[in-house]
Amino acid sequence: MRLLISTGEVSGDLQGSFLVKALIDESQRRSIPLQISALGGDRMKKAGAELIANTSSIGAIGFWEVLPYLIPTLRMQKFVDKLIIKNPPDALILIDYMGPNVRLGNKVRKLFPLIPIVYYIAPQEWAWNLGEGGSTDLIGFSNKILAIFQKEADFYSSRGGKVTWVGHPMLDNLKELPNRKEACLKLGLDPSHKFLLVLPASRSQELKYLLPILLKAAALLQKNDPSLYILLPAGQQKFEDYLQKALKDFGLQGKVFLAKDIDKLKPYLFAVSELSLAKSGTINMELALHLVPQIVGYKVSRITGFVAKRILNFSVDHISPVNLLLNQRLIPELVQSEFTPNGIAELAKPLLYDDLVRQKMLDGYKQLRQQLGEPGVTDRAASEILDLLA
Repeated sequence: MRLLISTGEVSGDLQGSFLVKALIDESQRRSIPLQISALGGDRMKKAGAELIANTSSIGAIGFWEVLPYLIPTLRMQKFVDKLIIKNPPDALILIDYMGPNVRLGNKVRKLFPLIPIVYYIAPQEWAWNLGEGGSTDLIGFSNKILAIFQKEADFYSSRGGKVTWVGHPMLDNLKELPNRKEACLKLGLDPSHKFLLVLPASRSQELKYLLPILLKAAALLQKNDPSLYILLPAGQQKFEDYLQKALKDFGLQGKVFLAKDIDKLKPYLFAVSELSLAKSGTINMELALHLVPQIVGYKVSRITGFVAKRILNFSVDHISPVNLLLNQRLIPELVQSEFTPNGIAELAKPLLYDDLVRQKMLDGYKQLRQQLGEPGVTDRAASEILDLLA
C-alpha cells in the first residue's frame, strides 16, 4: 500500500509526523505492508516517511508575501505532478496547507478519479467570511474529511461532505509539565526571574512583520520590570542567528533556543513562562492546553491587508483558534494597525501581575479543553484512512 501525504510549513510537518507514526503502527497491527511518501519536512522523514520534497520552509500567508516562494513552489509542484503521473499512489492524504493542497487534490481527482483522497486538518472555512460566502471546493475532490473541530465537522457535513470528527491531535501529545525549579535547571535559567515567552515565527515573513513589534513590546515590559527575562525559541534553524542579533539590537536580556531542541524543550518553556506573546495559529492552542496566558497578534503587508479586506471582503471574528472555538475574545488579539508595541505592553501588564485577570483566562482554557474530543486522535485518523482503503 502506497500513501502520499502532502503538507507544508513547520506546523504541518509536526502534525504529519504524528500521523505517519500512527499509520505505520496501525498498518503493522493489521499486517498491511505500507510505504509512505511525503511532501513535508524532517520530522515526517524521522517518523518513517520517504521525503520526496521539503515544503517546511517555503510557506507564506498573503499575496505580496508569497512572491519569493513562487518559483520554488511551482518547480516543486511540477516535479510532484510528474511523479504522481508516473507512479500514482494508492491514496492521497492532505494535511492543512490550503492553497497547494487544494490544487493537488483537484489535480489528482481529475487525473485519477478512483484514488481516494483524505483531507485531515482542513482549512478553517467554518470561521471565514469571504466575499459572498466563497470557499474552496474541498468537498468536491475529497472522499473523506477528518475534522479536528466539531464546528469544522458540522460545516462540511451540512454541505454534503463525508466527515468524521476525530478530535484535536494536540491532545495526543499533552505532557505533564515539570515543576518550575526543574524547568529552570533544564533551561539554564535563574528562577528568581519572571519569564516572557516570545513566539513570533515559523515563516520568514513573520520575522519581518511580527518580530520587531513583539521585541519592542518586550523591551517596554523589561524596562518596567528588569526581572522579566525573554525566552525566544527559533522556529527554524535558519532563524537562529537573526534572533540572536535581534535580542542584542533591542537591548533585551534573554535567551534564544535552537530549533533542533524546541520539541523536547517545550514542556520546560511552558512550565516557566508567566506569559507568551505569540502569533496566531496552532501555537495558541498549544499554549492554552498547557495553561500559559497569552496575547495574540498578526500582521501582513499593506498590500495583502488591502486586497483581503477591500477586494476579497475577507473577514473573521477572531484570529486565534482558541477564541474561534469559544466564540469569545478570551485571548487579547491585535491585528494590523492595532498590533503595536504599546498596545501589546498595556495588555500584557495585567496578565503578568493581576492574578484575577490571569485566572479568568485559565478558566477559559479549561472550557476549551472540553470541546476538543479525547486522546487517541491520530490513531483514529490512521484507522479511518486505512479503513477507506480496505
